[in-house]
Amino acid sequence: MASLNPYGKVHEADQERLTARRKTKKRIAIIGISSIVLVVVVAAAVVGATQTKNSKEKGQVQSISSEIKSICSVTLYPDSCYNSLIPYVKSGNLKPQDILKMSVQVALNEISKTCQDFEENGGLFKNFNITDKMTLEAIQSCQELLSLAIDHLNNSLSLTDDNKSLSEIFYDLRTWLSSSGTYQQTCIDGFENASSGLSKFVVKNLKNSTEFTSNSLAMVTELESSMESITNLGGIGRRRRLMMRSFHDDEEAEPRWLDRKLVENNKNWKIKADVMVAKDGSGKYKTIKEALKNVPENSDKIFVIYVKKGIYFENVRIEKKMWNVMMIGDGKNATIVSAALNVVDGTPTFQTATFAVFGKGFVARDMGFVNTAGPAKHQAVALMSTADQSVFYRCKIDAFQDTLYAHSNRQFYRECDIYGTVDFIFGNSAVVFQNCNILPKKPMLGQQNTITAQGKIDPNQNTGISIQNCTIWPSANLTGVSTFLGRPWKNYSTTVFMQSMMGGGFIDPKGWLPWVGTTAPDTIFYVEYQNFGPGSLTKNRVNWKGLKLNLNAKQVGKFTVKSFLHGDKWISAAGAGFKSGL
Repeated sequence: MASLNPYGKVHEADQERLTARRKTKKRIAIIGISSIVLVVVVAAAVVGATQTKNSKEKGQVQSISSEIKSICSVTLYPDSCYNSLIPYVKSGNLKPQDILKMSVQVALNEISKTCQDFEENGGLFKNFNITDKMTLEAIQSCQELLSLAIDHLNNSLSLTDDNKSLSEIFYDLRTWLSSSGTYQQTCIDGFENASSGLSKFVVKNLKNSTEFTSNSLAMVTELESSMESITNLGGIGRRRRLMMRSFHDDEEAEPRWLDRKLVENNKNWKIKADVMVAKDGSGKYKTIKEALKNVPENSDKIFVIYVKKGIYFENVRIEKKMWNVMMIGDGKNATIVSAALNVVDGTPTFQTATFAVFGKGFVARDMGFVNTAGPAKHQAVALMSTADQSVFYRCKIDAFQDTLYAHSNRQFYRECDIYGTVDFIFGNSAVVFQNCNILPKKPMLGQQNTITAQGKIDPNQNTGISIQNCTIWPSANLTGVSTFLGRPWKNYSTTVFMQSMMGGGFIDPKGWLPWVGTTAPDTIFYVEYQNFGPGSLTKNRVNWKGLKLNLNAKQVGKFTVKSFLHGDKWISAAGAGFKSGL
C-alpha cells in the first residue's frame, strides 16, 4: 500500500442524490343527482360536504408535504430525505421532534437491514469469491462498525423519547449522529484497496443509510442554529439555559460513581483499585485481558484496574459494554502495553490498535501504548479510542504511521507524549489535546511527516482536532525530513493549532500538505492561532481558502474544552487537570 495514501478521500460525485419522488393521486367521486327536487337538495348537501372534506384533506396533505420539504431543504440530500419520510407521515401538526424522530428511525431501519446482510462469506457478499485475509477482515470490521452505528442511532432515538426539550439534547444528538456517520464511512474506507467492483458495491449498499443519517444530523444542526438565533435576539433565554444546564449544572451530567472529594484536588488524587495486574506475579492477574473479565457490563460505577510496571505484550480491547473503566499504571514509561499488528501483514487499520477502547467513560492514567511494527509496515495503530467521554492523562502513545486513532465521539488528552510519522494523529472525533508533547520522528526514506489527518465527512458533524498549549518538537533522531501540521483526509477536515509552541528547523514553512494534487478542498477548516516558536511563523503558509490565520478569540474559543467537548464535568471526574477555555 502507498504509505502516503492510506485512506480514501470522500468525493462528492460519489454521493449521488436520490431523484425519484413519489406521486400521489386523488380521485373525486361523482355523485349522481336524481330529478326529484327533494333528492336534489339532499344530494347537493352531500356533495357540498364531500367537497369541503376533500378540500380540507387535500389542504392537509399539501401542508404536510410542504412541511416535510421545508425541513428536508436544509439537508445535503433533500430528495432522499423527503422520499424516505413522507410515507411515514400519518397526520399534520408535526413538531420538529416528531420529524427528527422519524428521520432517525428511517436511518436506523435502513442500517439495521444492511448490517444483517454483512455476514462473512454470505449475505451481501455471496456472489463475490473473497479469499484474501484483508477483505475478509474488512467485512468483519464492518459488522462491528455498523453495530456501533446502530447503537448510536438507538441512543439518539432514545433521547427524543425522553420528553426533554430539543434544546437539552442537541449536543449529545449531534455527537452520536456524527459518530454513526463516521462508523459507516470507516466501513467503506476498509474496502478502498479491494477490487473496484467490491468497493463500489459496499458504497452502493451503504448509500441510503449514510444519507439518512446525514439528513438527521442536518436537522439537528439547523434546529440548534435556529434556536440559538432566537436566543441571541432575546427570545428564549430560559430554554437556552436549560440546554446548558444539561452539561454544566445538572448533577446527572456527572458519572454517578463520582466522589467529589476525589477531584477537589488532583494533586492528592487517591482511589482504590478493584483489581491489580502485575507481570511479575505479585497481583491477581498477569495480563490486562484477564483482569477485564471482571468488569461489570453497562455499569455506572467506576471500575479501577491498577496495572503494575512492566511491558505487557498483548492486544487489549475495552469492549463497548465496559463502561467507566479507569486504568492506572506506574508511569507512561513504566507500564507499557505493546503489540505489532499492521496493514502490511493483512490487518485493516481499524483492527491494528495495540489498545482499543469502545466502552464509554474510559480513563487511562500513567500508561504507555506502543505499536512496534515499524515504519515499513505502514498503518499500525498504538491507541484507538471510539469511546465517548474518554480521557487519557499522562500517557505515552508511540508508533510510526497512524499512531493515535481518535476515531469518534468526545475525547480529551492531557500531558501525553505522542510520537509518530505519517498522519500520526487522525480520526473524526471531537478531541482536545492540552499540554501534550507532539513528537514527530524519522519516517521511511522518501516519506514526509504529517502530524494530523482529520476525517470530517459532513459539514454538520461536530468533530475536529483541537491542539491547545502543546509542544511540537522533533524526537531525537529527526533530521532532514519535512514535517507538516496536517493534511486533509476528508473534504471537511477540521484542525486547530492554538497557543502551542512549535520548534524550528523541522516544520515546513508551508505548514500544510495536500492530500492529493497541489491544493485542498475549499471546505476544509484549518486554524493557527497565537502559536509561538520558530515553527509557528505563517508568512509562507499555503494559500488555501480553508486555512484561517486571523480568527478572533471568540471564533477560536469554540474549539476549547467547554465549548467543543462540553467537558468540564466528565473531565473533572477523571481526575485530569484541564483548561476550560482560552
